[in-house]
Amino acid sequence: MDRRNVLRATVAAGAVAGGAVLAQGSASAAPSFTPARPLRVQVVTFGGVEELDFIAPIEVFGMAKGLGGGVITTSMVAVDGDDPVVAFHGSQVGPIERWAPREADVLLVPGGGYRRADAPGVLYEIQRGVVPAAITAARRRGLTIAGVCTGTMLLSAAGLTAGRPCITHHRAVEDLRAQGGVVTEARVVDDGDLVTAGGITSGLDLALWLVERFLGADLAVQVEQVLEYERRGTVWRRR
Repeated sequence: MDRRNVLRATVAAGAVAGGAVLAQGSASAAPSFTPARPLRVQVVTFGGVEELDFIAPIEVFGMAKGLGGGVITTSMVAVDGDDPVVAFHGSQVGPIERWAPREADVLLVPGGGYRRADAPGVLYEIQRGVVPAAITAARRRGLTIAGVCTGTMLLSAAGLTAGRPCITHHRAVEDLRAQGGVVTEARVVDDGDLVTAGGITSGLDLALWLVERFLGADLAVQVEQVLEYERRGTVWRRR
């Protein structure tokens, strides 16, 4: 729990100094979103999406909203319309909202089913090409695109990771490297408008990092405490 005390001390020091004081791997604690202008997170869904990849971030963001006075909103979206999708382990996911990345501040892309092209999942979607093309078209100033686990491979197929620090599930790392990604050994890799995380459970760590980055370390720590979860690994962030 010492790391949490360090984060809180960072917040306090920044407030006293009139600016953000950044420890290694820490984010600015000055939130720029309000209930009138919340942080808008859209979570991409598709057939074969890994349940934990998207449920864990939705849990974190929902709890942050409850603890932070409604300064964050989360919706599930799909490129192919608003029909429910069947996730990797058979869960039916819905309702799905329309594809509208221009209405998002964060577009979060989960992974799932990367090794088989003949069944729904990431590899199937890469070969189909529709989701990667939609992600490519969504890029714009002010939008942060985040990949959880093999969701990073969808971002790679969309042309987002070439020449940039990134990470994915350990079984897909060599593919990511072969496609031009600068594989960076950290739990979460933050390269500004591209944030990636490696591992199925890393959706928790990525979402908590995004809460810290956009809404402040104090709120992120509160969410951790309610979840009774302490973040794993390290966050790499470009200086």
